[in-house]
Amino acid sequence: MKTQLELHENTQLRNENEKLRADNMRYRELLGSASCPNCGGPTAIGEMIIEIAVAAMEELIRMAKMGEPLWMTSLDGNTTVFNEDEYIRTFPHVATKPNNHFKCEASRESAIVVMNHSNLVEILMDVNQWSTVFSGIVSRAMTLEVLSTGVAGNYNGALQVMIAEFQVPSPLVPTRESYYVRYCKQHTDGTWAVVDESLDTLRLNPAPRSCQRRPSGCLIQEMPNGYSRVTWVEHVDVDERGVHNLYKQLVNSGNAFGARRWVATLDRQCERLASSLASNIPTGDVGVITNQEGRKSLLKLAERMVISFCAGVSASTTHTWTTLSGIGADDVRVMTRNNVDDPGRPPGIVLSAATSFRLPVPPKRIFEFLRDENSRNEWDIFSNGGIVQEMAHIANGRDTGNCVSLLRSANSSQSNMLILQESCTDKTASFVIYAPVDIVAMNVVLIGSDPDYVALLPSGFAILPDGGGMGDSGSGGSLLTVAFQILVDSCPTAKLSLRSVETVTNLIACTVERIKAALSSDTA
Repeated sequence: MKTQLELHENTQLRNENEKLRADNMRYRELLGSASCPNCGGPTAIGEMIIEIAVAAMEELIRMAKMGEPLWMTSLDGNTTVFNEDEYIRTFPHVATKPNNHFKCEASRESAIVVMNHSNLVEILMDVNQWSTVFSGIVSRAMTLEVLSTGVAGNYNGALQVMIAEFQVPSPLVPTRESYYVRYCKQHTDGTWAVVDESLDTLRLNPAPRSCQRRPSGCLIQEMPNGYSRVTWVEHVDVDERGVHNLYKQLVNSGNAFGARRWVATLDRQCERLASSLASNIPTGDVGVITNQEGRKSLLKLAERMVISFCAGVSASTTHTWTTLSGIGADDVRVMTRNNVDDPGRPPGIVLSAATSFRLPVPPKRIFEFLRDENSRNEWDIFSNGGIVQEMAHIANGRDTGNCVSLLRSANSSQSNMLILQESCTDKTASFVIYAPVDIVAMNVVLIGSDPDYVALLPSGFAILPDGGGMGDSGSGGSLLTVAFQILVDSCPTAKLSLRSVETVTNLIACTVERIKAALSSDTA
């Protein structure tokens, strides 16, 4: 059996490697067969791309700094509205949209974040760091080719060709795939800028991707005491036909994929990073984890849990999940995957089930209800109605809702398990994500050991405003996504039974009903 299993693992690894190699070859061929968008003839790829990148950088800087009439203030004074007609007048060489189904989405947002400019530039230019920091928005990213690494020691002049897939944490919103160049430059006034622009125009008759990035990116200005001012511009032409009606208003508001969401995520992640490096932890509070190495390990484990959760929720086609059911609107979308050689997940067949629905309750209220261990037994079927206690926590942001905690269920049948939970919130999205973790493994993490070998399967909630007059006051309704990942058979080669799919679907349905019932008094 052991030999059989090893053979099976090797075959899987070989297949995955072949797929990656094939992907790389395909993209290299695309780069090789690029054609000039002006004359249609062959092109020296490095030169089209440099031209595109330099023009994109110029456009980004103008877009970031211009006021009216390109950016108009809305009637309520809270939001900035993009004037597309003025854009076409200002930038006359703009490429036309691929077809009538594509519409323009553009937004701009600024914030001061707790991170210095060089660290921010490194996060944006290192694809692994970038996709980790923005795991709620980036479902997959890959650098296909590095055309320039920039000046030695920093990223000034760095140029790379990338492919990425952007997501909203819900099975009802299709992901957006883009193939683009990313260019980084330090300007004479000391400001850094990182810009993206789609490269689809380089190919003759390309099948248009669902999302074409017009010059998008950010300007980073150094501030005193290690802070930076970030101005973000997000500008795309996108085919929105696949978005479910429930999410249309949110997507149109710019809070789903727009600059506001990128900046809010960056701000929160900068706080999280600062807290993981903090050494001045007050020791008086009960349950606060003060051991520096233990804090780092636990935060790293929680980060992996969040990434894994986001990857199992969105309507992405590229994760190693196979969709089984739930293509319809009100269904639970069920996917399956076999875990063979991933030490961070239990081996066997895993089901991931997710569903999204609207609640006429403000996002903040839902977030507080779901993250509070005292109300957990109202919705968590596995707590068997028992009391859930917080054993320890790490605060990781200004908002008290941003924290990683260890919970224990008092009358659970599994006394050897703890619950690791991360809750995080910003103006555009909130998450409560948790996973049962073996108590022995958790003790190893708390002394600062490597958390990569701790097996976990995350479940949880993504809470988004419904797009109806949300504002910062937290009024309006919410769009709630509930998702579970559950091990249904610890043998990776076992056959998947319909009963286990039914069980997971019922578990989700039951949890949804409990949440609706518990919050029904708020809606009356």
